[in-house]
Amino acid sequence: MLIVRPPSLLTRALYRMTWDLQGDHRNVYLTFDDGPTPGVTPWVLDRLDEAGAKGTFFCLGRNVDKYPEIYNQILAGGHSVGNHSYSHLKGFRASVRRYMDDIQLAGDLIDSKLFRPPYGRIFPGQVRAVLQEYEIIMWDVLSIDYNNGLTGDRVLQNVVKNVKPGSIIVFHDSDKASENLFYALPRTLDHLREHGYSMKSIPSQGLTRAASTVN
Repeated sequence: MLIVRPPSLLTRALYRMTWDLQGDHRNVYLTFDDGPTPGVTPWVLDRLDEAGAKGTFFCLGRNVDKYPEIYNQILAGGHSVGNHSYSHLKGFRASVRRYMDDIQLAGDLIDSKLFRPPYGRIFPGQVRAVLQEYEIIMWDVLSIDYNNGLTGDRVLQNVVKNVKPGSIIVFHDSDKASENLFYALPRTLDHLREHGYSMKSIPSQGLTRAASTVN
């Protein structure tokens, strides 16, 4: 079963995580997991620039290690970044200590107070530990672009049929997702602009800190 929107029971139970940014009138938040990736992330940056959109890139530390020039390209474009762990470690298979060590390894490379758990899987003990240093950013619209059993149009429909003001939308700037991403992202951007949405980034320093700096 493919779940595009998380069940409301889950989001209420895990309320300390950020699932959307309700109250943001006609703003939506495009996020990209698993990069930076040569040939994919630069393409995403070009499409966002053409659309006048900003995004948030939840980067893997191992990829930032390999491709620092693409990571710097993300920052130079005025986009925000988040920590997606170093090695895409599954929370359900790791102790709290091992999980946090992997996040810290990525944190040495990624200047951000945002964290997104790989696979969206994280234990309560890990949540408590992560929240001491990061804000956990989840989503309310999952494109499922990584599923090669889906067509690009199905991925597009997953987004446009579920988006609402304040939505946090997940795409993946990875080789695995690239075929569906290349089809769905430009059409998503067109749809959002045609429906009066502004595409914003989530501040890398965190929502609470960003709000406290507003005069």
